[in-house]
Amino acid sequence: MTASPFDEIIERRSTHAYKWLRHDEKVLPLWVADADFKCPQPVLDAIQDRIEHGVLGYHKPDVVQPLYDAVIRWVKKQHQWEVDAEWIVWIPGVVSAFNAACKAFCKPGDKVLVQTPNYGPLLQAASLNGLENLTVGTLLENNRWVLDFDELERKAADPLCKLFLFCNPMNPCGSVLTTDELKRVEAICLKHEVLLCSDEIHCDLVLDESARHVPAGTLSEIGKKAITIMAPSKTFNIAGLGASFVIIRDPAIRKQYHHATFGIMPWINVLGQVATIAAFTECDDWLKAQLDYLRSNRNYLAVELNKLEGFNYLPAQATFLAWVDASGLSAKDIQQYMLKRCVGPSAGSDFGDPHFTRINFACPRAYLELMIARLQA
Repeated sequence: MTASPFDEIIERRSTHAYKWLRHDEKVLPLWVADADFKCPQPVLDAIQDRIEHGVLGYHKPDVVQPLYDAVIRWVKKQHQWEVDAEWIVWIPGVVSAFNAACKAFCKPGDKVLVQTPNYGPLLQAASLNGLENLTVGTLLENNRWVLDFDELERKAADPLCKLFLFCNPMNPCGSVLTTDELKRVEAICLKHEVLLCSDEIHCDLVLDESARHVPAGTLSEIGKKAITIMAPSKTFNIAGLGASFVIIRDPAIRKQYHHATFGIMPWINVLGQVATIAAFTECDDWLKAQLDYLRSNRNYLAVELNKLEGFNYLPAQATFLAWVDASGLSAKDIQQYMLKRCVGPSAGSDFGDPHFTRINFACPRAYLELMIARLQA
């Protein structure tokens, strides 16, 4: 493979990087959804320019017009969605965003739908807010993970079910829901009066060029009331800056959501604001190059992992996360099997299925080659 800027090995332990401090130095960390790539240069330049100003005081995003313009430009370019500035709610993180939805639209005793396997904090959100979790499984159809719509219909019918915490593209499965599948989600939620809250943090990391992400807020019938959560954090590797936004078209729902955040969720910080503006206005070419690199890494794993006895990986449509079936291993504890070989992925049990492991391939190819060599040995 031709040398790429994404091949650069960047030492991160000395910066107290969470990803690199979970295990000892012998273990190669391939777990949390945190890329090992340097941020785009325009983002770094924008942050540096802001720091050189010398004052980093309060900076409310609702008075920073370029921030709104950047989001409006990006969402239109990426997803053909015309967004009004007044629909945008700023929030410091996607996890904060879907927990706020639980607080805003549910009361103790209510139930929340969430697909599984799924991102751990999404699975935990209901119980953290005194609510009951109703999980909806995924099925493997034609080598692609899809929602179990029969189970979704059955559980949405519960009169205490008020909210569906949805993840699209799916984490960890990597599927991008089709328009027809989204229409089925829409029909079920409308029929049973379930509010749709869609975590779309990976929506700009679609690797299959035949797939297209459709934001929940664009759906013809439920879109006005849907809560669509997006962020530049995974796409441009700026998660540490705490910058996310929620798009809510309905003014009453938006007001209720806003109210749930009062006093506990401050606006995004000033460096997160300037990074978001730069990412969404100056980094189109960088993102294209990153997607090419991620696609190559994904395809590499699809070949090499499937050569190993006990592993089965179906390349996903989106995200930089490989959801790998390791049920063919003789080991009872897959995570310990990996750690003994000095490989540190995410445990499948964290997402609801202990027979799988999740590998982050947003890293230099050399890391993946090292992982394969260790597993072969």
